[in-house]
Amino acid sequence: MYVGFDYGTSNCAMSYLNQGKAALIPLYGDDAFVPSTLYALERGFIAELIAQQLQDPVERQAYTQARSGTLAQSRAGKLEHDITQVSDGLFYGTEAIAHYIADPAEGYFIKSPKSFLGASGLRPQMVGFFEDLVAAMMFNVKQRAEYFLQREVTQVVIGRPVNFQGINAQESNQQAQAILTAAAKRIGFREIEFLFEPLAAGFDFETRLQENKKVLVVDVGGGTTDCSIVLMGPSHRDQLQREQDFLAHTGERIGGNDFDILLAQKALMPAFGMLSPLKTNLPMPLMPFVNAMAINDIGAQTDFYDATTGFLLEKLQRETTEPELLKRFIHMRDNKQNFEVVREAELGKIALSSREHYRFPLDFIERDLAPETSADNYAQTVTVLLQKIASLISEATQQAGSKPDVVYITGGSAKSPLIRKLVHELLGDDIAIIDGDHFGSVAAGLGVWAGRVFG
Repeated sequence: MYVGFDYGTSNCAMSYLNQGKAALIPLYGDDAFVPSTLYALERGFIAELIAQQLQDPVERQAYTQARSGTLAQSRAGKLEHDITQVSDGLFYGTEAIAHYIADPAEGYFIKSPKSFLGASGLRPQMVGFFEDLVAAMMFNVKQRAEYFLQREVTQVVIGRPVNFQGINAQESNQQAQAILTAAAKRIGFREIEFLFEPLAAGFDFETRLQENKKVLVVDVGGGTTDCSIVLMGPSHRDQLQREQDFLAHTGERIGGNDFDILLAQKALMPAFGMLSPLKTNLPMPLMPFVNAMAINDIGAQTDFYDATTGFLLEKLQRETTEPELLKRFIHMRDNKQNFEVVREAELGKIALSSREHYRFPLDFIERDLAPETSADNYAQTVTVLLQKIASLISEATQQAGSKPDVVYITGGSAKSPLIRKLVHELLGDDIAIIDGDHFGSVAAGLGVWAGRVFG
């Protein structure tokens, strides 16, 4: 059986064709979306889970030899945690978040690994680890989907952004797609195709078009923003080869996570001493605070938790004129609560889409700690990101040689009124803006395309 799989930066979803129409598969009760998070009591549990899925004896032997040290850690971890199955020590989605918040200093937690797949300079060991990590998250979705469908799923169309990274885009895309392919094969997908996510979102929209249109699809996801201008409508949608209909593609690694991180840096880090003057009259070094919130950057996280940063913070604690603020920051670092701080920034971002002011509840750091910001301040904070999205839209219209007839916006972060305002400023108020299913359009479109490729 075939499915469409949106392995997203923020959420994962899977779709299938039900009586000729794409339908999202319920994964947790009636919920079709699972946050792209994983919590493992031991990192080795991830490798053992994947080893159990490998059906080919030769492949399994090679894998277990390459992961021998990690698998040994898994065996020791099962004894330590008194469990017999590694699946009992692996948690996904909201369960993963709950375990992390309950005890952030223990276990292994990762959010939005898709953000890392195209990173430059990944060593082979790190590539292998990401293959395992992605495979484990994919396995959870695939297993739940198969339980719902009561059928084995072996064919899949996976969505991918136009560019996983802005730097060395071609190499980045090849690396990221290779990781996704390896992960999908390890958990039992035998036929794998890829489709640009904005095009997938557009295919879902196209099924409802009654006349031909030139459509600008703006997909602002958790990790990337993609723009495509596509000829759509009754004359186009039944064609399997659509290359001639794709007039433009642009994309960059700018997404909802970046809005969350920037808001956390600008609105929350001052309460942790980022702007505190030093007794030496020198400015407070910004990099520890920037790195702390950059949870989608491997290098930044490595630097943040490096011993050198710890020594620097000890020195700054003696030099700062506001030691109580920096003490909060050190407390957050010691307890590995930076992911939770960014999560609160994300919730604040969502609230500021409909409210003028918002207080961020950071009681888990310190009682009654609640920095405040306004919708206007948030808009000013993310101006640099909005300008980059504007450049992607402008570049797409330049590639196409004309403005679109209609704009279709999708992706979780596209719900922000700032995005709609930006589109109107660039293209004029006379162009209609259609809101898609901000979370489900891509998955549904991938299901439509899976039916055309495999059906």
